[in-house]
Amino acid sequence: MGISDETMERLLKYHWPGNIRELQNVIERAVVISLGPEIFIDESFLRPSVPSDSYGTDRLEDIEREHIIRVLEQTKWVVHGKQGAAEILGINPSTLRSKMLKLGIKKPPSTR
Repeated sequence: MGISDETMERLLKYHWPGNIRELQNVIERAVVISLGPEIFIDESFLRPSVPSDSYGTDRLEDIEREHIIRVLEQTKWVVHGKQGAAEILGINPSTLRSKMLKLGIKKPPSTR
């Protein structure tokens, strides 16, 4: 139904290196994970692209772990159900749980 004032200010201040396509992707992502009538976009949505000289320095497993953790944090560690991490990642909840186990991802004690 709307965008929070804080989010609008964040969008206006961002450099937008990807131009309108990046903006469109950020808005679509925020709408998908929105839990209420107003969308909110935090800093993690507007992370700068990985510089080309750093490609190949991270293992795919590390990148996957970081991405899964970021989505889990956005969903407050909700794995399944509407607006859950599995839905956002586009995978089955049991597959996500399996990946979490394989990658050593555990819910922090403060969010249990």
